[in-house]
Amino acid sequence: MAGSTGGTGSSSPSTVPPAPKILLAKPGLVTTGPVVGKFGRGGAEDETVPHRSRLPAIGSLNLLSDSWEFHIDRFLPFLTENTDFTVIGVIGPPGVGKSTIMNELYGFDAGSPGMLPPFSVQSEDNRAMARHCSVGIEPRISAERLILLDTQPVFSPSVLAEMMRPDGSSTISVLSGENLSAELAHELMAIQLGVLLASICHILLVVSDGVNDDNMWRLMLTVDLLKHGIPDPSSLLQSSTGGPERENKDKLFEGEEYMATPVFVHTKLQDQNVTPLNLVQMRKALAQYFSSSSFIRGRWGNMRKENFFSSTASSTSNDFHAMPLNLFLIPSKNKDDLPRAQHESYNSALWKLRDEVLSMNCPSFARTVSERDWLKNSAKIWEQVKSSAVIAEYSRTLQNSGMFRR
Repeated sequence: MAGSTGGTGSSSPSTVPPAPKILLAKPGLVTTGPVVGKFGRGGAEDETVPHRSRLPAIGSLNLLSDSWEFHIDRFLPFLTENTDFTVIGVIGPPGVGKSTIMNELYGFDAGSPGMLPPFSVQSEDNRAMARHCSVGIEPRISAERLILLDTQPVFSPSVLAEMMRPDGSSTISVLSGENLSAELAHELMAIQLGVLLASICHILLVVSDGVNDDNMWRLMLTVDLLKHGIPDPSSLLQSSTGGPERENKDKLFEGEEYMATPVFVHTKLQDQNVTPLNLVQMRKALAQYFSSSSFIRGRWGNMRKENFFSSTASSTSNDFHAMPLNLFLIPSKNKDDLPRAQHESYNSALWKLRDEVLSMNCPSFARTVSERDWLKNSAKIWEQVKSSAVIAEYSRTLQNSGMFRR
């Protein structure tokens, strides 16, 4: 069943699927000309694909391109009819370690010489030039059939600079048929990305910088507000039959829409902030902030309570609505991560994050869906997100507020 993490997947009894292709490394990037792809296995380039200008650069497997269009042609060959898979996405501002966390979930060993990480991490040059290294949605899939979705940063000055015309308008069509300012389009892109990931993922990592940054909390509250009406990928399998929509959600609480299980991660914490007391305080603040959201009302995977004073927050209350959300604290990385007197090291926190996330019993989609159908239907969901009347109305509200130029 979709939503479980297992090394062996079920398949069609009548057809033996081909051996799964495993995407090991990110395609190489060059500054000019076509991008030369590097793949673990399978990844031959088809130079005869029509409408080349509308597809991502050669060698790119991005599901979501920098033009905000969804493409499945290049990633689809890596997927099978297996139904036992887990989708994990990540969202956050630039430089908080999103790609590093995803590499850890993949099981990449940075100590192995000559091995490229599945997701490239921000280099010192990119950091100095304030450039982002991830574009759109970059997918990878592991041998355990973990589909990992790394994403471009939200609230990113470099993304905003790239999409802004000299007159301040956006070069990217975020809402169908509407010409928006770059600042407003940039704000909506973060919301659309969050809504999409909350709809197509089993687990969504929400990464923030430090203990005082609540921008991601605010974004996820907005995502929860505007997601209504967006289905999960399995709900589109039999949409043509005209069956009642509630039947598609028979594995969720009655009246509740599907929502990926969020895992809130705060990185780059100083050692004095990675304490049991601070963890309890942040847990209470997080639960109070989202007390009226569907994140609290939804079904939760159980986090192991023995790690409470490490990097997770678990509930000790019998009040369902007081149940805290999944919370991890990752300390700043010391030079060479040398052991010293601290509550928890950077490496051990990452390892525990991986163990806890991969052991979560998160809600599955409404119906069993294969990897390939998941991808095809995710493209359809993206079109629903871009044409959402709720998000369009929210855009007009923001524009009329005077916060953004017209």
